[in-house]
Amino acid sequence: MDLGIIGQAVGLFAVTNIDDILILALFFAQGAGRPGSTRQIVLGQYLGFVAILAVAVAAAFGATFLPESAVPYLGLLPLALGLKAAWQAWKDHRDGGGDEEGEQAKEGGPGPLEVAAVTFANGGDNIGVYVPVFATAGVGGMSVFAVVFLVLVAVWCFAGKFFATRPVVAKALARWGHILLPLVLIAIGLLILIEGGAFGL
Repeated sequence: MDLGIIGQAVGLFAVTNIDDILILALFFAQGAGRPGSTRQIVLGQYLGFVAILAVAVAAAFGATFLPESAVPYLGLLPLALGLKAAWQAWKDHRDGGGDEEGEQAKEGGPGPLEVAAVTFANGGDNIGVYVPVFATAGVGGMSVFAVVFLVLVAVWCFAGKFFATRPVVAKALARWGHILLPLVLIAIGLLILIEGGAFGL
């Protein structure tokens, strides 16, 4: 196995996914103390990243499931989820800690599809970076990139959980996480829309 390709894969993944650690830490903080939340977050992260990989690999082989003009509109996903999280936080605050229904909804923390949607939308611009790299790497090189990326998703999940469980960080996230998560998701959504020129922005 070519160590050069492994090094390139590690570097490429780190550069294109550095912001995911913050999002993961917020998700882990949101699911803190709720049974099964870690499994759901990790599953969601893998689902989202496998979808990114699948689109990038297909595009490298010439199939375009996701037209370039559609990528900016992926920003609508985190924007919608951020607005939903903000509404939920406001409702919980207004109700003085949340009703029984709200508590049940939050019991397991963020769901895998919610995490997958944010991961995929946030990684939409990664596809544009991965496609030329995959196309020139050939099938063997592409396989190495895919394996390294999938191993690093686990490392990223571990890092996100690690930061979310550090006493100082955990305390801050427990206090401000319900405000930070919607803000971060809304900001990511708007950034993707604006940078991509969606709706003529």
